[in-house]
This record gives sequence, C-alpha cells and structure tokens, in this order.
Amino acid sequence: MIFYFSGTGNSAWAARQLARLTGDKACDITNLKELPDMDSAKQLGFVFPVYAWGAPEVMGAFVKKLPRPQVFTFGVCTCGSDAGLAMKQLSKLYPLSSSYSLVMPNNYIIGSDTDDEGEILRKLTAARSELERISGEIQRQEPVYRVHEGGLAGIKSRFVNYGFNRFARSAKPFFAGDSCNGCGLCAGNCPAHAITLRENKPVWAAQCYQCMRCINECPQQAIQYGKSTAGRRRYTIRAYLPQDEQ
Repeated sequence: MIFYFSGTGNSAWAARQLARLTGDKACDITNLKELPDMDSAKQLGFVFPVYAWGAPEVMGAFVKKLPRPQVFTFGVCTCGSDAGLAMKQLSKLYPLSSSYSLVMPNNYIIGSDTDDEGEILRKLTAARSELERISGEIQRQEPVYRVHEGGLAGIKSRFVNYGFNRFARSAKPFFAGDSCNGCGLCAGNCPAHAITLRENKPVWAAQCYQCMRCINECPQQAIQYGKSTAGRRRYTIRAYLPQDEQ
C-alpha cells in the first residue's frame, strides 16, 4: 500500500504515522516528477489538510490524473475542527472505500491564534489513538465513513471553499521583517514553489497553497502576513514530536 499526501506538517505526520503503523510507504505528491505506476497497487490512500472545508487543489488535480485500479482506497483529511464535505467531494473525483477526518492543532494563524499548549497536546494524543484505530480498519479493508462534517457543511464546502480558492490564496501580503537572516528555509520548503530569494530576502509569487509552512517554521519568526499575524504564536508539529516521529 502507498499513501499519497499533500501537506507539510500535520498531514505529513499523519501520513507517515499511518505508513509506519501499516508497514507501508508515504509519498509527498508535491515532490513527484511523474505519475506513479499503479499496476501492482493493492491499496491506495490519500492524506491531506482541509483548506476552507475542501481538499487542496493540488490533491484534487493529482487524483484526477490517476488510473483507477479495482483496489481498496481510503482518504484521511486533517482539520482543526470540522471537515465539511471535503471527503465526499474528493470521492467524486476518485472513489474512496473509506473516509476519515482527523482533528489536529490549528496552524492557520492568518485567521486566528494557534491552539494553546494544553489543547495542542490533547489533540495530538487523541490523533495518535485515532490513527491506531484507522490503521487497523484499513488493513482489514473495512468500509468506514468517519468524518466530522460540522454544521452548514454544504455551504462551507461549496461557497466558502470557492471564495477561498478564488480570492483568499494571495501570497502578496507575506513579507519578511528585519529579523530575517536570509537562511532560505522558507524557499526550500515551500510545497507550491512560490518563494524565491532576492538579495537574501524571500519574495512570494502571486498565489500559494496557504499551507502556512513558511510563517510557522521560520526560525526567526520574521515572516508575517499583512498585519494579521503580528504577535500571534507559531505552531509546528515538529516541536511536539519525539525523535522517532520526526
């Protein structure tokens, strides 16, 4: 079985944890140079973060290009609370045998502050337990739909998600302040390849995935998004993981 994932923190960790629990492999779709060979596939899994109650466009574009072998398929989306219709919408693009949502700590600091320390640790503990449960179910190929859609799921996943993809993915408000030392970590880690260094300072393209990796993982906390992120805590899952989960 192979897990294909998009995401840089919570979702990447979840995909790798599932791969470890099942003895399989996790592949980051943003690093793939060509479509994978599905001829020998026995099971397929997709793990991704929910952006505005929908699957990231990069994941949707990826699954639409895949062949559809007659094998067990599943999807896991990570979210701060509810997932809307994200899994049902993805299943229309690529039929899923099982679907799950996994609550993880909030990292979208443009909209609000991150969770506090206690909430982060509580969510991670619950996520580990849930991943153990999910791994058993997918190994047994059980058809499951365990997704917390939340209220007004249709409105959120259709209209709010459309607005997000159409209007809220601008990367222009990102900037690096005076504490930036030009390390280049943001440019090297950007899954959308939307950041370049110019005169030792990061410069953003017009749009990005809004994954928040650059702003949360900057060692100097130099990156801001307009005026909305000043003074807000940063969150990266790596700060909370033991060495064997890094």
